Amino acid sequence: FLGSLSLPSCSQEKDSIVNYSEKETIRLTICYPSPGSLKALINLKEKGLLPLPNLSVHGVYHYREKTNYEASRRFLQENQIEWITLEEIQGDLSPDVLYQKNELTPIYRRIFQESDGLIFFGGPDIPPLLYQKPTLLLTRIVDPYRHYFELSLIFHLLGGSQNPDWPAFLKEDPEFPILGICLGAQSLNVGTGGTLFQDIWLEIYSQKFFEDVINLGRENWHTNPWARLHPELKLFPYFLHPITWEKDSFFEKRLGFPRQPAPYIMSAHHQAVNKLGQGFRVAATSLDGKVVEAITHQEYPNVIGLQFHPEFPILYDESQNFQFTPEDESPVNLPDFLRRHFPSQQFHQKIW
Repeated sequence: FLGSLSLPSCSQEKDSIVNYSEKETIRLTICYPSPGSLKALINLKEKGLLPLPNLSVHGVYHYREKTNYEASRRFLQENQIEWITLEEIQGDLSPDVLYQKNELTPIYRRIFQESDGLIFFGGPDIPPLLYQKPTLLLTRIVDPYRHYFELSLIFHLLGGSQNPDWPAFLKEDPEFPILGICLGAQSLNVGTGGTLFQDIWLEIYSQKFFEDVINLGRENWHTNPWARLHPELKLFPYFLHPITWEKDSFFEKRLGFPRQPAPYIMSAHHQAVNKLGQGFRVAATSLDGKVVEAITHQEYPNVIGLQFHPEFPILYDESQNFQFTPEDESPVNLPDFLRRHFPSQQFHQKIW
């Protein structure tokens, strides 16, 4: 993603607005600039995984989102971080105007024109109404306006089957990089007309009980079932499991990783891609092939959605240890785990 960010290929139309070859600052726009998102980016920069001294991050969010972004502003001010700025976006959005020209269309265009790349971070479940499905009892809707804002932005950028004649912004700059992480990957899919499995263990594996999920095996734990069964033990709520891909996948062709040995990734989700959105293809799956772990765009080569979390600071923190299950003999240090399961550490670093 970083390589795409620093070496974009621009069309004549967009290059008239921003000349990348002469530009002193590389401007990365992020949605959901929560304190956690900001800390993750700062950690990546401090660890040398974002080695761009001229990087500028601009966080955008809709004014009706539930997140307390004043906490983000205080965090930046108290830590004197000047290379990150925030912008509250005004304007009305509703489900029936997301996938067409709407009040925010000029703002979305400005965001695109002023950016060298975009990141969509993780978060809560997307309202199934937005991909025309009834709402499963296990789906939890907590911040609808965040989804309205981000899904409509994605549709403006990439287009979608909801409105096939829409002139996608990326047609002007097909090399423009976009990264979606966890919810961000699901949003890329839904924003282009795809759908989701609303609960992996119920809809894909037909399991109703955590005890039966445990028997599926660790490679099929996309979050930690033991943490739900034993909250008193304060077990690590996420999970590390391997993923795989086909020979022509982004991860082999662009990043240079063969299918074996399979890297371990940090997983924290109960939903997953079902029907693919317009232009997307599967780039990686769980070992059994049932759960989509990454998607890439067929027309725009630098658009990728990762169902896992390469940005979590704990993946790069040597000072903390975690227990995953009551059966673990000793706590696990995540960087050490990644190093011992080659090429997991190299895989995370290569993504950035």
